Amino acid sequence: MEEYIIEMLNITKEFPGILANDNITLQLKKGEIHALLGENGAGKSTLMSILFGLYQAETGEIRLNGRPVKINNPNDANSLGIGMVHQHFKLVEIFTVLENIILGVEPSKAGFLQKAEAREKVLRLSEKYGLKVDPDALIEKISVGMQQRVEILKMLYRENDILIFDEPTAVLTPQEIEELMEIMRGFAREGKSILFITHKLNEIMAVADRCTVLWKGRCKGTVAVRDTSKEELSEMMVGRQVTFKVGKKDSRPGEAVLSVKKVTIPSKTHKNNAVKAVSFEVRAGEIVCLAGIDGNGQTEFVAGLTGLERLGSGSISLCGKNITRASIRNRSKSGMSHIPEDRHKYGLVLDYTLEENMVIQRYWEAGFQTAGFIRNAAVRSYSEKLIKQYDVRSGQGPETVVRSMSGGNQQKTIIAREIDKRHELLVAVQPTRGLDVGAIEYIHKQLVATRDAGKAVLLVSLELEEVMNVSDRILVMFEGEIVGELDPGSTTIQELGLYMSGAKRNTVKEIENA
Repeated sequence: MEEYIIEMLNITKEFPGILANDNITLQLKKGEIHALLGENGAGKSTLMSILFGLYQAETGEIRLNGRPVKINNPNDANSLGIGMVHQHFKLVEIFTVLENIILGVEPSKAGFLQKAEAREKVLRLSEKYGLKVDPDALIEKISVGMQQRVEILKMLYRENDILIFDEPTAVLTPQEIEELMEIMRGFAREGKSILFITHKLNEIMAVADRCTVLWKGRCKGTVAVRDTSKEELSEMMVGRQVTFKVGKKDSRPGEAVLSVKKVTIPSKTHKNNAVKAVSFEVRAGEIVCLAGIDGNGQTEFVAGLTGLERLGSGSISLCGKNITRASIRNRSKSGMSHIPEDRHKYGLVLDYTLEENMVIQRYWEAGFQTAGFIRNAAVRSYSEKLIKQYDVRSGQGPETVVRSMSGGNQQKTIIAREIDKRHELLVAVQPTRGLDVGAIEYIHKQLVATRDAGKAVLLVSLELEEVMNVSDRILVMFEGEIVGELDPGSTTIQELGLYMSGAKRNTVKEIENA
């Protein structure tokens, strides 16, 4: 048997204005976990999309067990035992879990769908691999962590032996990440081979056997993980040393910018309220982090705060102005910026250009229009400034259609727009999701700079290190309630975890006159 189960030899792929993969060679051993690391836009997802048949390379060759193969589409990939969990899940939201798993490979007899047989196989696989799901639940009703389990079960149902994970932990809680790492180790022990795209160096050090680093579409090298360090990998990735500790002075909080009083928001999935009488303040010149395990009301709270959902009861004030019933645009005009959790659904118009997305919250302002007509030169100049400042990489600059950009560069687009917009409150939900270490370092500095400029920052994050390093105060949400108010300087990740799991609570002082 050949040493390598998959070989991608001298792969080159070009898009308009950008050489995404430049003569890359990647070799995967049977039974290994092989990490693929690189900056946003380095070509990682493109390379894996070629292996999965979504793109065709201009030059190069793919070999399976030493034999050349042609992969024209995902069906070809699946027939060769190659499966892929995409960064943005490929699920039909109005279908059930079971329907999504069997879609395209439905078992039938005499033309009739054999759902009972499929259900039995799915339940057997979910039990074996610790991926428990409800086969009858609608995709639109389950958490992103559960949706990822569905994507993994799709691969297992098709009996794939070569598994591609594209940024698999970007939307998971710390607990779910550890579960996934253990599942991946189990796959490797069974002899399955894994290609694992990630920006998170801790995960590479914990689970990968080897790591290949891409930089601007080229391969910088492959290293054995046991022989390297996080610092060496980060320097290979971004070409310089990266600071993992956030440098910031003590906060000097001023007047309350955001005041939330007894906010209650109904749940869409069950009879209980998703958010229950939540009260707190965020003051000028401080970063307050709303921490918690995914699914404990943070998403619903942010939707109510930003105007995406109506409140059941309670009130919200911004800079002393009651915005409880204000429209999303009026909240924006009143001084609220919002980096949303779901960049595709709420952050971007994917078929608009980069420059159109950069001004989508401001196009009506005098600087960008005259008598109702857009000043294209002003929009172009502004977007070029932000592209350079935030290192947003795209094939055709401001004219690039956002859908064609990498997930990390889409995220940078939103962050650039929201931080640069005039605001008094920045609501940042998972702002570094899908970003490389260099970009994370830069975004953390921008959050601190926003605070130091006298603005209020409400950070919502599932990344415990980010919560501890960036915030000045931590509010822990569990089952829709604030169960703890912690000082990151005097608490530990372990104690924070206890509050997040509901094992520990303290009495948070209600806002005066709430």
